[in-house]
Amino acid sequence: MQVSRPAVSWDQALARRVERHFTPRDTPAAAAHAISGAQAQIPSAGEHSLALRVVGGTRTGVQDALWNERSVVRTHGPRGTVHLLPAADLPLWTGALSALPSTSPMPDGVRLTPEQTEAVVAAIGAALDGNDLTLDELHEQVVATAGPWAGDLVMPAFQTMWPRWRQALGTAARRGVLCFGPNRGRAVTYAHPHTTPLPGPEALRDLVFRYLWSYGPGTARTFAQWLGAPPAWSAELFAGLPLVEVDFEGAPAWVAPGDDTFAAEPPSGVRLLPYFDAYGIGAMPRTRVFPGAMAQRALANGQAGNFPVVLVDGVVAGVWHQKRGGRRIAVTVEFGADPDARVRAALDREVERLGVILEGVPALTLGPVAVGPHA
Repeated sequence: MQVSRPAVSWDQALARRVERHFTPRDTPAAAAHAISGAQAQIPSAGEHSLALRVVGGTRTGVQDALWNERSVVRTHGPRGTVHLLPAADLPLWTGALSALPSTSPMPDGVRLTPEQTEAVVAAIGAALDGNDLTLDELHEQVVATAGPWAGDLVMPAFQTMWPRWRQALGTAARRGVLCFGPNRGRAVTYAHPHTTPLPGPEALRDLVFRYLWSYGPGTARTFAQWLGAPPAWSAELFAGLPLVEVDFEGAPAWVAPGDDTFAAEPPSGVRLLPYFDAYGIGAMPRTRVFPGAMAQRALANGQAGNFPVVLVDGVVAGVWHQKRGGRRIAVTVEFGADPDARVRAALDREVERLGVILEGVPALTLGPVAVGPHA
C-alpha cells in the first residue's frame, strides 16, 4: 500500500522560511544560529546580515559579539567561504566540515602529504594558542615549528607565490584550531577558537537537521549545493537519516523529524538584504525565489548573493545599493515592477531600519542601480 506524503505548498514553505529567518532574535549569536551562519567574505555584509535579524541590532553590536564577547566567530563555513557562526555551534560545524569528502587541486610536488598536513595543523594550533597573529607572524611560527619545507613558495596565487603551508588554513579552521581574530589596523589576524569537533556522523546528522529547519523542505541536492559537497555523497547521507518525506509542490522533499508543521498565513514583509545574505543563497528552488526577470537582474550567471536584493513577501523583487558619505547613506532601490502602497510604506520603514543598522542617516531614491555584481 502506498503511503501518502504530507503536502507542502510553495507559500507554506516560503512563510516558514521567512518567519524563521526574520523573526527578530535577542542576540547576534541567536540570529546566526537561526540562519545556519551568515556569509562574511565581505565583513560588513556579514555584520549587516546578523544585525537586521536582531532586535535593535547594529553593526557595532555584531562587532562587539565578535571581538569582545566572542559569542560569534568568523571562520570558514559552508562552501569553504568565510562565515559568522555562533561560538556555541562550533563543535557541530567543525565536526561536520571535517567529515566532508575533500580533494586537493594542487599537483604532486606542491600538494601537502597527509603527514605534512598534520604537522602544519599542529603548528598552527600551537602558534595561536593564547595569541592573535597576523599572517606573517603565523608564517614565521609555522615554518619554525614544522620545518623549512612548509615555507617553500610553491602555490600560485594572485600573480605571486604562496608558501606551501597555507594549503592547510582551511583544514585548521575545520579542525577547530583557527578562526579570524580582530583586524590589527589593516592586517587580518588569526586566533584559536578552542573548540573540540563533534564526531563526524553526529555532526553531519545535526547539520542536516539545522539546514532543513532554516531552509526546508529540502533535498539531498539542495543540501549539497548549500554546503558545497558532492551530490552523490549528500544523497547517501540523506538516505541514512530519519528524515520526514513531504510532497513539496508535487516533488519529494524532506524536513527534520518532529518539524513538519507549516504556517497557514502567507509570507509578508519587505527587507533589504545585503551582499551574500544567507536567505538568498540558501532558499531553493532559486527559480522561485528569483522569479521572472529577477533571475537575470539579481543573479550573476545563476549565482546568488552578488547583488544586494529587495525581498518582498519572501521572494526577490528588486536590487538596491547604498553609498555612504559621512553619516549620510544614499540608498537606491530598483524594483522589477512598480511597488504598491503597502510595499512602498514597508520599504520606508525598512530604510529607517537600515539607518539604525548602519548607524547613519539614510536617504531613499527609487530608480536604476548602476552598480554591477560583486565578484
